[in-house]
Amino acid sequence: MSSGRGNELDTEIVGLVQNSKYSEVKREVPPVFFRPYRQSDELVAISFYVRTSLDPGQLLRAIPPVIARIDPNLPVQDPRTLPEQIRENVLVDRVISLLSAIFAGVATMLAAVGLYGVLAYTVAQRTREIGLRMALGAAPRTVLRMVLRHVGWMTVIGGTLGVAGAVGAGRFASSLLYKLNGYDPAVLGICVIVLVLIAFGAGFIPAHRASRVDPIHALRYE
Repeated sequence: MSSGRGNELDTEIVGLVQNSKYSEVKREVPPVFFRPYRQSDELVAISFYVRTSLDPGQLLRAIPPVIARIDPNLPVQDPRTLPEQIRENVLVDRVISLLSAIFAGVATMLAAVGLYGVLAYTVAQRTREIGLRMALGAAPRTVLRMVLRHVGWMTVIGGTLGVAGAVGAGRFASSLLYKLNGYDPAVLGICVIVLVLIAFGAGFIPAHRASRVDPIHALRYE
């Protein structure tokens, strides 16, 4: 490849390579051409890629001494592996993902506490009804199943709406974060299982208390 005179373009294409990311992993592949560094009028820096079957960390430590023996005045700046370069390039996305995971954990704990509070309040509001049922012969196991059935319906309705919202939010987030799949059946399945465990775990204590209500005390409850 050679440069032309003045504004005239005098370029010879000597080879083509397949599309690959250039400087940003999230952007589309840009049209780029390369020319030999000997034809560059302003040479500021050169990047070299080294392929090895050895440990990359060991190779990175060995490169600067080799370059120093060739030319002591030639600096070697910031050697790194390609995975390290990718991690640095998507650092902001990684921070956002980490913060999202932390917020999701906090939200899950708050949801469990809130669900327990709602169920405890619901059971307390039905104390007279539960006492009347038990006074008429309802077994504690029947009361326990009644309360847990209520928890199940709440879980089904809330879980359906939550999964639908998660899929929609995931598709939107996939356009913002690098290599984020907005729909992962395995992750959704795990989330549903965790939701069911939290819901029934939070609902078991009020349900167990309701099954042990004294009918006489419940009928006098206001």
